[in-house]
Amino acid sequence: MNILLLGAKGQLGRELQSSMASAGDLIALDRSGGAGGLCGDLEDLRGISDTVSDLKPDIIINAAAYTKVDQAEEDKDLAYIVNSQAPVVLAREAKKIDALLVHYSTDYVFDGSGDKPWREDDPTQPLNVYGASKLEGEQNIISSGCSYLIFRTSWVYSSHGDNFAKKMISLAMQRDELKVINDQIGAPTGAKLLADCTAKVIPHVLADYELGGLYHLSASGEASWYEYACFVLDQARSFGINLKVTPESVIPVSSDSFPTPAKRPHNSRLDCSKFSKVFGIELPNWKVGVSEMLDSYLPVISGASS
Repeated sequence: MNILLLGAKGQLGRELQSSMASAGDLIALDRSGGAGGLCGDLEDLRGISDTVSDLKPDIIINAAAYTKVDQAEEDKDLAYIVNSQAPVVLAREAKKIDALLVHYSTDYVFDGSGDKPWREDDPTQPLNVYGASKLEGEQNIISSGCSYLIFRTSWVYSSHGDNFAKKMISLAMQRDELKVINDQIGAPTGAKLLADCTAKVIPHVLADYELGGLYHLSASGEASWYEYACFVLDQARSFGINLKVTPESVIPVSSDSFPTPAKRPHNSRLDCSKFSKVFGIELPNWKVGVSEMLDSYLPVISGASS
């Protein structure tokens, strides 16, 4: 089985390379492309079309996206090329060769109102360009007639590179006080969880294409960014990291305290019951994945805090 992975150097792409390693012959491309003129740059629509046509993979996994939420407000055209038009190309080519297209989307397709977890069939109403471009990408894939899996997720982090947890620890080692948003609610979701779930469900869909479709996929439970930060800092203290900030000096504040060019949804909860029911996978609480990530990160910085 031949698998084409796009976005190989992103946080999800890195995890997918590991999770999908034993599933078949994996060709992983990033923006720089690969040997033989292969293109992994979603800005190059002709290039990715030719690459899929040449490789004729059985599975196309698109882990690439334009994710600069605030910058997308100014870079609208580029956001739509990467998040909307490129998925059209991938879907069209997937249909031609009868390949399965796996694509990742976001809770930002919703307006973030209310406090109930969003279901797959709830009305969408993005608040920003990023969310609108990702929604259009979903719609383009669905209307293409190709076989697909679309996973909407939220608050993705990885052990590779920077993330919210690492930033909070770094700031807490330098500052006496931290202010963290407490009116946006979601579930921190590890890229490893997304990659592992992807690898588990693909064989089921290949055996029965009726199982394909749109699914919500995130860790279980919920937290505000403030609660997320407090959990991370408590873990750091327990490990012996020397933090300047005290628990009492982590201050919950509203989103208005940190104005941004792009509006963020307040309610990023996702109802993942459809995914769990169809594939029989129980999704772990968000604290499990964050703890695992910190278990590998905290020993690395323990010397810097002494």
